[in-house]
Amino acid sequence: MLEVDGRPQVHATAVVDATAELAEGVIVGPYAIVGPNVVIGAGTRVGAHAILERDTIIGLDCVISPGASLGGDPQDLKYRGEPTQLVVGDRTVVREFATLNRGTAAHGRTEVGADCLIMAYAHVAHDCILGNHVILSNAVNMGGHVEIEDWASVGGMTAIHQFARIGCHAFIGGASQVRKDVPPYVKASESPPKLYGLNTVGLERRGFPEEVRRELKRAYRLFFQSKLNISQALERARTELVLLPEVEHFIGFIEGSQRGVTA
Repeated sequence: MLEVDGRPQVHATAVVDATAELAEGVIVGPYAIVGPNVVIGAGTRVGAHAILERDTIIGLDCVISPGASLGGDPQDLKYRGEPTQLVVGDRTVVREFATLNRGTAAHGRTEVGADCLIMAYAHVAHDCILGNHVILSNAVNMGGHVEIEDWASVGGMTAIHQFARIGCHAFIGGASQVRKDVPPYVKASESPPKLYGLNTVGLERRGFPEEVRRELKRAYRLFFQSKLNISQALERARTELVLLPEVEHFIGFIEGSQRGVTA
């Protein structure tokens, strides 16, 4: 390792492109490859044999584990080599052999937020957008253009269909097949997934007030435990529910669904 006045430490066997930018305190391990136009924030550690292929921005204090591959070309037949990016937020951990691809012309970038945990062998496809504090367990596989909101957790071996959305604070059980949108604040599992109520434990752990949890439960019952269809539930929701910000987000997520909502 080379360490001079807080400058990056790059192992003698690593390969770092001349156009890459490594901030103070970055560590690049043995046989790692840092390609053209890669920017790595201060304090980030890149493990042995990891590959940051190109056009990738990594935030502060991230961990890129051995064998992970970030910034590879999109696995999309429509991709024609146009310049696109992968952006990873601060303090995110990418574990062994996970793969995160760049975007396509459709969105221009793949985005992973701050404080996320991407476990081993997970795949984040082109043009996906992950919020903050997202957890993808081992071998989660995503199609392109998937959106996952803040604090959502996805169980291992789950497959997520392209363009599907997963709402904030949702919990997806392992080995599920997410084909439709999963609303915020709920639990879903199985193939095809079914809803199993609110993610009560997660909401309590994150300090959601009792008033908010109570009103979300009323919203859940109106949409998914009544005899109303989605259109009827939407019509009644804004007159019967206390429209707290969390309830508004729950309603708006369902109202804006293009693929249909898991029920």
